[in-house]
Amino acid sequence: MRAAGIATRKAALEILYRVDHEGAYADVLLGNRLPEFEPSDRRLLTLMVLGTLAWRGRLDFEIERLASRPLAKIDPVVLEILRLGLFQLRHLDRVPKHAAVDTAVTIANSERRTRDASGFINAVLRKATRQSAPDFTIANDDTGSLALQYSHPRWMAERFIASFGRADAEALMAANNEAAPTAIRLNLARAPREEILARIKNDGLEVIGEGRFPETLILRGSPHLESESFRDGLFHVQSEASQLIARMLAPTPGAIVVDCSAAPGGKATHLAELVGARGRVIALDLNLAGLRSTRRVARRLHHANIFCARADIANAIPIRLVSFDYVLLDAPCTGTGTLREHPEIRWRLRPGDPARLATLQLAMLRNAAALVRRGGAIVYSVCSLMPDEGTDVVAKFLAEHPQYGIDNDGTLLTRPDRDGLDGFFAARIVRR
Repeated sequence: MRAAGIATRKAALEILYRVDHEGAYADVLLGNRLPEFEPSDRRLLTLMVLGTLAWRGRLDFEIERLASRPLAKIDPVVLEILRLGLFQLRHLDRVPKHAAVDTAVTIANSERRTRDASGFINAVLRKATRQSAPDFTIANDDTGSLALQYSHPRWMAERFIASFGRADAEALMAANNEAAPTAIRLNLARAPREEILARIKNDGLEVIGEGRFPETLILRGSPHLESESFRDGLFHVQSEASQLIARMLAPTPGAIVVDCSAAPGGKATHLAELVGARGRVIALDLNLAGLRSTRRVARRLHHANIFCARADIANAIPIRLVSFDYVLLDAPCTGTGTLREHPEIRWRLRPGDPARLATLQLAMLRNAAALVRRGGAIVYSVCSLMPDEGTDVVAKFLAEHPQYGIDNDGTLLTRPDRDGLDGFFAARIVRR
């Protein structure tokens, strides 16, 4: 195995450990490490990290049987090595079985903490090469079998079945384990579309498709964030479903828009482009680090029409009420619509989290909607597929506030299994 192959797997192991034991986020850590590697190794590193996290439920089920001991009895670093090795054996056809085993043992021998466990790791993984994956069916438990088969917590599988029916829930969970397409939003305020397209192709980015809007392109693999076109602010990495939200608000050129939960800046900068240089975006957020990120993104994209302020929208509004035609509230949520990019979410969430966040979301919606003048509109959105956070929040708000109503055809629900997009719920609500 070449040195880069060992380095890639060591980086994957480090990221997996920090995600599982330090509460870090895989996409952030990957973004920090990917520039160290060549494009092919970047793809492999991303696939190993996100795939191992996504399939952790099934991997752990099989490891317990291969090791003949409970997971709690296995050292955490050793367990991460086993997960990474078994993922390669079961899900990466292009990685030779002997290479998956040998690199796992090599990595174990290179660390003092795991050196004594290298023989155990070798035995477990070699046993996996000699036998097929186990049956993931649980007797007399269809829901449990479905959750295990597609590596989701049981409670989440139950919610998806209740919301969408068994067949759609199965399709959704299968799609959650697939790689998400890489979408970028072209900054048409900087240059015409064809000029940006030529620049990014010259930087080595491979365009494989177009999105639903002129500013959307789909790339192969991860974009080079150190590329000249990225540094010059010609594009921003943003999922296509996320891009739909600013388009749904549909502000007119020159308008003033309030983004009530603006961090980390993707939707705020999209709105800044839509309203143009004569328009304004007031970007509010409680998270100071998130506001700093919004400022950085705005500077890179050369948007001088974004004004940031720290505010807790759930408790108070720092600007004049009933004063704006356009308001966006992309509320904090469980993120269950983004499990392709953030597979660790499924293992961190608890059954009570959707209802807990719905209380916060309703409070934020009440305050954010108070900014809207008569005839104006607010878009409420969440990257969640839990009804608690979507339709239920909107229904409760409208029941309390009869002066507001859903705009014509003013709701959106996207799903990765249905249209290839992240799972987003959004409603365009107008003040009559």
